[in-house]
Amino acid sequence: MHERFSKRIEEGLQSLGRRIEKSQSALERGALERQIGRLLERNARASARYSICLTEDKATPTGVKLKWSTRPEWDHWAKVTEGTYILRSNIHDWTDEQLWKTYIQLSEAEAAFRIQKSDLCIRPIWHHKQGRIKAHILICFLAYVLWKTLQQWQSRAGLGHSPRTILSEFSRIHAADIVLPLDDGSKREIRLRRVVRPDREQELLLQRLGLTLPERLRPPTGTPNVVAT
Repeated sequence: MHERFSKRIEEGLQSLGRRIEKSQSALERGALERQIGRLLERNARASARYSICLTEDKATPTGVKLKWSTRPEWDHWAKVTEGTYILRSNIHDWTDEQLWKTYIQLSEAEAAFRIQKSDLCIRPIWHHKQGRIKAHILICFLAYVLWKTLQQWQSRAGLGHSPRTILSEFSRIHAADIVLPLDDGSKREIRLRRVVRPDREQELLLQRLGLTLPERLRPPTGTPNVVAT
């Protein structure tokens, strides 16, 4: 278990380090520290294994440099204190590896339920009709499929394995309406719905994911006294 958490932390730190090295503009140190904090929080069982430091580096465009290392004493402490993990089963014709992989599927199922409750905020709804029950199950399933798709997309882009981070960054991108009255004696208006320009960190995420934000969105059709453009 510690190896799995350690692997996730190291992949996240390596991804962040590459991002800092490739960036050609200054990065906010506070935002980087919060990202590291979220990474360690998600993998808390192995977080104490690492010594992580963001130092000032005026020789680079970002102005910061990420340094991290492992603590050998933590590995020794974990080895002598964590005990032994024992699985007991009534299946005798499986190898140890087959039994362990099957057991690990339980943790993956539990993780799916946690994602449904925490990240997707899907709560129990007490339906009484069979059709509505099936529809609710389908919505939950599709939401989880989209979450895992984003996770795989993020992983292939070298951005770690937490869609929560991507969604948190993109949630700060908003659209704003620019309203201009027409100078023709009418009370009509020109409404321009523009997308706010992403900051440097968001631009890097969009580039790595191969996404392009539209500059303009159309307002809802049928709005009275509004000329869409």
